[in-house]
Amino acid sequence: MSGWDLIVVGSGLAGSIGALRAAEQGRRVLLIEGDKDCASAWAQGGIVYPRESDFADLTRDIFDAGCGINNPEAVRNVVHDGAKLVPYWLLERAGVSFDRDSEGNLDWALEAAHSRPRILHVKDHSGRAIMDRLRLLVEAHPLIERRAGVLVDLLVSDRHDVRAPSVYKTSCCAGAYVFLRGEQRVEAFVAPAVLLATGGFSGLFEHSTGARSLRGDGIAAAHRAGARTLHLEYVQFHPTSLYVPHERRYLLTEALRGEGAKLLNMKGERFVDELAARDVVARAIHESMLHDGTEHVWLDCRGIKNFADHFPGILKLLRDKGLDPSKDLLPAVPSAHYTLGGVWTDSVGRTSLEGLFAAGEVACTGLHGANRLASTSLLEALVYGHRSADAAHEYLGSLENWDFQAQPWVPGDDEVDPALLSQDWQLLRRTLWNYVGLTRNEARLKRAERMLSDLRRDVETFYKRGKLSEPLIGLRHAVQVATLILYAALRNPNSLGTHHLDVEAQGRL
Repeated sequence: MSGWDLIVVGSGLAGSIGALRAAEQGRRVLLIEGDKDCASAWAQGGIVYPRESDFADLTRDIFDAGCGINNPEAVRNVVHDGAKLVPYWLLERAGVSFDRDSEGNLDWALEAAHSRPRILHVKDHSGRAIMDRLRLLVEAHPLIERRAGVLVDLLVSDRHDVRAPSVYKTSCCAGAYVFLRGEQRVEAFVAPAVLLATGGFSGLFEHSTGARSLRGDGIAAAHRAGARTLHLEYVQFHPTSLYVPHERRYLLTEALRGEGAKLLNMKGERFVDELAARDVVARAIHESMLHDGTEHVWLDCRGIKNFADHFPGILKLLRDKGLDPSKDLLPAVPSAHYTLGGVWTDSVGRTSLEGLFAAGEVACTGLHGANRLASTSLLEALVYGHRSADAAHEYLGSLENWDFQAQPWVPGDDEVDPALLSQDWQLLRRTLWNYVGLTRNEARLKRAERMLSDLRRDVETFYKRGKLSEPLIGLRHAVQVATLILYAALRNPNSLGTHHLDVEAQGRL
């Protein structure tokens, strides 16, 4: 056996809960930490806290948002387990200081497409508050070892064992090749079980509310290892991000519209129900921008009372950009926000590759269907981080005489021109945004297919010969995932939820 029972790749909410749960069961865990500024920490709105009296309504809201193609088992697991795990992990173990009313009761917030208030929050920085508390638990646990690195590829028993007879083994996950940031080299970490919690791929699009590091690393590595992926054509675009020319997009939480913010076109007219499902609102904004020939619409927050109390983080951001929400209309655009599909998992987080588990945004449990109900993502990460750790614990207990000897990494030595990498990144992001974005048709997808095919061939050449760096590793993952998104979109003829097909434009060149 190796020094670890379980390798967890990713240190957001799903990875942290998975590592803590496994360690709680006595398993030795290696936690590969990506960016400290993970997607979980960026979550503004909060986390759904299911209560028994609300099970039926919450279930209906999830199915309505997901266009009815949600996995019923995943919905049931998240709703019922969430009722127990939110208080266990977040209120009791982590001690997250969620907002409360004047009488000391939890303050339940309402967000778009929810039939009632049910979201716990910490002002407008809920994710940050949750992750700050969980990191303290992770750092203090003696069975969790942490290393800062980037996933390069998964180790598979019949491909990466140094011994020739290994090709006759049943294929199973046996660890990971990781690019260590501090040492700037690749190391093979071996363990009989791996939990992927690497997040989604919203950073692949030109306009994104997430970090650029959200490029689908785990999805790409799992696909190359032979694991099944599902629903990659479903990408949720957040309707409102702050538009500042020549800067990244800044999330303007859905809770603003829950508190009464209105969307206005250039004439100052409302054009959509602000509390409709996200895909409906995002497309309405997109169509308004196309109709008016503008780069944004307006978000009117002037009617929100106690803005500073409810949204201090956003207020600071706006003031830094020279905006006052009590007086100014805010320029807003849709941006890629959440990955609905991912690595397929069953009801306990097992993937189709033995020994590999997945949780959080990298995984596709089927909870969200074709669209996501606001603030269910953190809940899913919590529930499936816990469930996948339990499944890994059971799997480890079933193993006998596990043995694997990893092939050492052989690095390339060619210098890679950074200008080429930068240009390739720009091409990739613009191609996805323009042709595989909010509205799709066959002509756009076919053009993207031609462009991505050439790009993928060039990047693979760089990768095989070049000196590894994080930008090169990330670009290889990104092109792989972009191709998977494209072919998932081409295979699905049904316009549903976030996979919106412009039927009138299908024959247009």
